[in-house]
Amino acid sequence: MNDFTLNAEVRSDLGKGASRRLRRLASLVPAVVYGGEKAPESISMLAKEVAKLLENEAAYSHVIELTVGGVKQNVIIKALQRHPAKGHVMHADFVRVVAGQKLTAIVPVHFVGEAAPIKKGGEISHVVAEIEVSCLPKDLPEFIEVDLANAEVGSIIHLSDITAPKGVEFVALAHGNDLAVANVHAPRVAPEEAAE
Repeated sequence: MNDFTLNAEVRSDLGKGASRRLRRLASLVPAVVYGGEKAPESISMLAKEVAKLLENEAAYSHVIELTVGGVKQNVIIKALQRHPAKGHVMHADFVRVVAGQKLTAIVPVHFVGEAAPIKKGGEISHVVAEIEVSCLPKDLPEFIEVDLANAEVGSIIHLSDITAPKGVEFVALAHGNDLAVANVHAPRVAPEEAAE
């Protein structure tokens, strides 16, 4: 079982300059914890701990045990701000998880069964890499599986074609948006033309 834990300290030094100093001098990542019944809390975490946690894709859609000054609380990642060139995390937003209260989270998509449509001469385009879901914390899936084994050439797989895990609702569908998730199309260039 993966260990989704992070340690943090309360941060009293706020503002852009303070955040820059934290990152540069102490190798810390500034963050804010929102939600629940408590006021937002400014914290800082070791950059290497954050990087290690995010090596596992499941961390993005998993309840994380965050210890702030000895007090444990369950959170999920709401947003990450990354350095445009280097890609490391510069700031994080977490949302407190309250048992029995629904949460929304972004969950990665895993495509399976891609060989079948390719054998039929199709090419697959992934339209989305993640889906926003709404569920209770205990029902939060690590990923959403999209099976393309029965997809025909020329077909588009929509959100409504995917079976959501028990207790999980797709936010876009709830708002009436049936998003395209993937499509199977004929190759752009016919094999004979390519040979010439």
